[in-house]
Amino acid sequence: MLFLSMCLGGCMYAKGKTVVYVEFQRQVPVVIAQETIVSKIKISGQKGQRLREMALQMQMNAVPTGGAEVSIYYAKSDTSFRNKPGQEWSLFGRKKIAYNADEIFTGDVVLEEEDSYFYVACALPDTWKLADNFALKTMEILVGGKTYKSKTEDEKTFYPAVAVRRHNQDNVHTSRIPGLARTKKGALLAIFDARYESARDLQGHMDIGLHRSEDGGQTWEPMQIAMDMGEWGGLPQKFNGVSDACILVDSINGTIYIAATWMYGVLDDTGNWIDSLQDTSTAWNHQWRKRGSQAGFDVKQSSQFMLVKSVDDGKTWSEPINITKMGKKEEWWLWAPAPGNGITLPDGTLVFPTQGRDHTGKPFSNIAYSKDGGQTWKSSAKAIDVEGGTTECAVVALPNGQLMLNMRANKNRDNLGTDNGRAISVSSDLGATWKEHPTSFRDLPEPTCMASLYRHDIASVNGSKSILFFSNPNHKSKRIHMTLKASLDGGSTWPQELQVLLDEGSSRAYSCITSVDDGYIGILYESSQADMVFQKFAVSDIIKDADKD
Repeated sequence: MLFLSMCLGGCMYAKGKTVVYVEFQRQVPVVIAQETIVSKIKISGQKGQRLREMALQMQMNAVPTGGAEVSIYYAKSDTSFRNKPGQEWSLFGRKKIAYNADEIFTGDVVLEEEDSYFYVACALPDTWKLADNFALKTMEILVGGKTYKSKTEDEKTFYPAVAVRRHNQDNVHTSRIPGLARTKKGALLAIFDARYESARDLQGHMDIGLHRSEDGGQTWEPMQIAMDMGEWGGLPQKFNGVSDACILVDSINGTIYIAATWMYGVLDDTGNWIDSLQDTSTAWNHQWRKRGSQAGFDVKQSSQFMLVKSVDDGKTWSEPINITKMGKKEEWWLWAPAPGNGITLPDGTLVFPTQGRDHTGKPFSNIAYSKDGGQTWKSSAKAIDVEGGTTECAVVALPNGQLMLNMRANKNRDNLGTDNGRAISVSSDLGATWKEHPTSFRDLPEPTCMASLYRHDIASVNGSKSILFFSNPNHKSKRIHMTLKASLDGGSTWPQELQVLLDEGSSRAYSCITSVDDGYIGILYESSQADMVFQKFAVSDIIKDADKD
């Protein structure tokens, strides 16, 4: 970890006043090669005084990867945290802080208010390594000819990130719905909805985009398109959208599958096909809204379950294959992939987390599996039947051979009670039957949002050890506080000391976890700082000493 100490802020008592100088830090991903606002300094009781110096010191206990450029902005008033300085902000000072160097920022600002505010921004160079975390702490300022020492509220450790997808990147209006997997050869594949025209869900012009990384997520190759239905059936692309993709790597032979939902045309709110759609048509509906997808198999009746595959480590992709009839019951209104990633069982069975709507339109979660190397697919029974139903889900295989399905549950919407939590079920027979897990609707709060569940195995003194990692916005009503959690007992407990707050800001907050290698895990998520960021963490840093027997 890198330790960055900043002589900038604090707490003193002067002339009978309360706090003179205090710093508030926010936990957000510090995006490499992008200025990120990381802390706010409040100076009280010094109206009319001149602020002349702020001193910074950087300390690291790792091999330096280059200095960080730090900027200090005077905002006069409390403008709250922003992703970039506002027009009313003025620059107090900017310097590059080198390895183990002390720097004094000098300026001349007259504090115009009883409470004045400064914001500290950090810009990491593009050579900065993802594993090099750092801490920021303010120490002192020189104002009105006096030095005041700091008080830092809730001191943070900051985690670098790579912005894999930015708003309007590659002529894509919004990138949404992350999926992440490590190939058999060790590359990372990040998939997402390339929503060209707006942030809106299907129906719309959108493809499944993909980036590859061959250096553990430090850099990513240019976008490629893994699935695109083009102008199928004579309709424009805005009526041939694909979305909500899930990626699965066959760990036996290395074949990679991406599943996604395809909508052809539009059904109206009563479930009737809309004729004569053109580029200028404004008709819209969604597979989860009213009767936007219906019973039957035809493309004019129901959204379709599509697959593409790659046999060259994700460099090229096959034409889409429609497997709707393999797994959808005719009376179901919908059967679709759940976004994120799938798994391979020890016997070679391939498993996708899936979701759908039954014959009444009620949402459910289940799995799709293939026992013949992806040639044919079957769907399981519903994993749970609860009020409001369940939708997006994530699947892992537990060490005892059971499958665990972790599900978004609609009854959690507007529910701030003790029974707010992810729905969780387990199965020992590939989903033919399910049993609700003791932690269901109890241990993992959610604001009704997609989440990720992933199993990572490490060597330990007693042989292989399995760790479950989980990520979601750790809040009962808002998509804030994106948090990474670890469980060392198969999901029975999620100790507070094994949790890492990644992003306290507001975002769309979908996420996906995978292994980077034996010692690291990675997470791709919708962030407050970019459409999607990638971060990686040493497993040993998260579980600390908790796995010692």
